[in-house]
Amino acid sequence: MMSMKKEASSLSELGFDVNFGAGFFRQVPSSVCDNGEGTQRQRRPTKVSVIGAGDVGMAIAQTILTQGLADEIALVDADAGRVRGEMLDLQHAAAFLPRVRIVAGTDVLALTRGSDLAIVTLPGARPVGHRGVELLRKNVAVLREVVPAVAEGSPESLLLVVSNPVDVLAYAAWKLSGFPASRVIGSGTNLDSSRLRRLLADHLGVGAQDVHAYMVGEHGGSAVALWSSISVGGMPVLSYLQKTHASFDGEALEGIRRAVVGGACEVIGLKGYASWAIGYSVASLARSLLRDQRRVHPVSVLAKGFIPGDDHQVFLSLPARLGRGGVLGVAAELELTADEESTLRRSAETLWEHCQALGI
Repeated sequence: MMSMKKEASSLSELGFDVNFGAGFFRQVPSSVCDNGEGTQRQRRPTKVSVIGAGDVGMAIAQTILTQGLADEIALVDADAGRVRGEMLDLQHAAAFLPRVRIVAGTDVLALTRGSDLAIVTLPGARPVGHRGVELLRKNVAVLREVVPAVAEGSPESLLLVVSNPVDVLAYAAWKLSGFPASRVIGSGTNLDSSRLRRLLADHLGVGAQDVHAYMVGEHGGSAVALWSSISVGGMPVLSYLQKTHASFDGEALEGIRRAVVGGACEVIGLKGYASWAIGYSVASLARSLLRDQRRVHPVSVLAKGFIPGDDHQVFLSLPARLGRGGVLGVAAELELTADEESTLRRSAETLWEHCQALGI
């Protein structure tokens, strides 16, 4: 079998003095004191770690990289060859991208140390049935190894879970990390909400950015569309659609909701996986968190006390204000129909059963 030669990724690996470049430019003082000596203040670099270098993880890393959201990106994966190859592939594009340091390897603790944001992506599509139970157990086993290492090396980090079943895994990550709930977030229905916005935007002939619409609850079959709160330019959308479309009844709304919930299935069926939309969705969350944007996203958060009639410590998607400190607040009161409220409670109860079964 032909062995592959490991190519150098830096001049230091080629034998050049790593400190020689320090003298290439002469430093100019940024301020002058009475004694004539200058002092230079440097901004603390922002570090993002992506754990899992599969299709989803790399879509996230690539989107964060091109949007200039980090000064350093650490890629971590159990497959040493793959993750090094992904690192080199991105490094080779350095002349076309913002200046970002990219490191990669298999050592979670060493590579993620000092992270501002750690993003956990694990393999597997949305779980269903018995296969879903097996996948859940497998992913929780990985979290038991990964999350404590991230917490040890980055005790002030924000933790963003993208893997499915995201609500249960966000709960597991919260318990395993020891972090306050405000610093553990699941990607939740942020992407589901984008799909809903796109469908409505196409129908109304506006940009998806101008549609305000949220999917909440479980990231799964029971996700709830907040129809009464959907608006464009301050105008309520539901009442307009019901006035202009004789067939726009409850059945039609349920059909749209199902199309949104199952939106990834066609993509996965056609190309084998979904990645780019997830990458952009997670990058939007990273921007709000790292740049302290305080934007509202429907993400999976500790929902205890926010769902009428339910007091379990479950993670469900609710409109949450995100900033540098993580979850800065959650929508206190949602306008829900009796059926929607009942759906949320049932989802919370089911998810709580799964969480209890983890033994964490």
